[in-house]
Amino acid sequence: MPMTPRVVVAVDIGGTKTAAATVTRDAQVGPIQHVPTPAAAGPEAVIASVADLIRSVLEQASDDDGTVPPLLGIGVATAGMVDTRTGTIVAANSTFPGWPGTAVGKRLSGLFETKVRVQHDVAAHGAGEAWAGAGRGATCALMVAVGTGVGSAIVLEGRSRGGAHHAAGEMGHMPSRLAASMPCPCGRTGHLEAIASGPAIASRYQAIRGGDAQTPVVLARADAGEPDAVSVVRDAATALGEAIAGSVTVLDPEVVILGGGIARASQTWLTTLRQSVHHELVAPLREIPLRLSELEGAAPLLGAARAVWQADDDMPAGGRW
Repeated sequence: MPMTPRVVVAVDIGGTKTAAATVTRDAQVGPIQHVPTPAAAGPEAVIASVADLIRSVLEQASDDDGTVPPLLGIGVATAGMVDTRTGTIVAANSTFPGWPGTAVGKRLSGLFETKVRVQHDVAAHGAGEAWAGAGRGATCALMVAVGTGVGSAIVLEGRSRGGAHHAAGEMGHMPSRLAASMPCPCGRTGHLEAIASGPAIASRYQAIRGGDAQTPVVLARADAGEPDAVSVVRDAATALGEAIAGSVTVLDPEVVILGGGIARASQTWLTTLRQSVHHELVAPLREIPLRLSELEGAAPLLGAARAVWQADDDMPAGGRW
């Protein structure tokens, strides 16, 4: 009888929900399952929830006779800074109490007796887009995601790079001239996230107009031409564009990929962002393409899985990783 092909299960752990699916070597994503993320309940609850979800995905992928396919490995995309060498969380925000220090890779490896690759969710998003989305074929791509926060990832030859301190891509904490004196969630002032993130857009608008209008409402009002909303949204996009231009000048990527909840939500934001990047770049870099993410929620799963397939490809014939 032919051997059942081994599978990779990819997991994307977000602040409100966790997604998982099988991903093949040729970037085919199986049915995606979702469960709420019990982040507030602590790391043990999150790990238990992820383990149950992986079992459910494997059960769904079983043969007609109920045979569960053998695991090649598990790829994990997660909120928080990650030491990709050990699969351990280095830092996380208050959404995930107790998450820093959690050995996600070791815990899941022990439960499923397989190798696990763990990376930051934006890094996985970028790797997924570089594999099968807006960055296909690019040797070097810059992924920028804007939503609750502002994150980015550097993808070189199909692999996200975390840097010496696992902090590469923390674009939200770059200094920004337009955010001078504005408080950042990290506790400092003047960082990009203080002006360019979704919550920052809503907070600045509320400070001007009062009320409790949230980010989608402010973006819609900007597109409708309301002056205060236009001002706030343009400031956010201009600041982000300046940060992207600075990163492009240093990295010289072939493409910038825009993702996150805000990227498709406002034409005012997107037009201003493009203008800001174009204005700040020197002539040889000015025509760099800025592309919207193509893969939506599948991108982090693809990127997480790709790290596992790449590790398998890196092994010598007959080796075990």
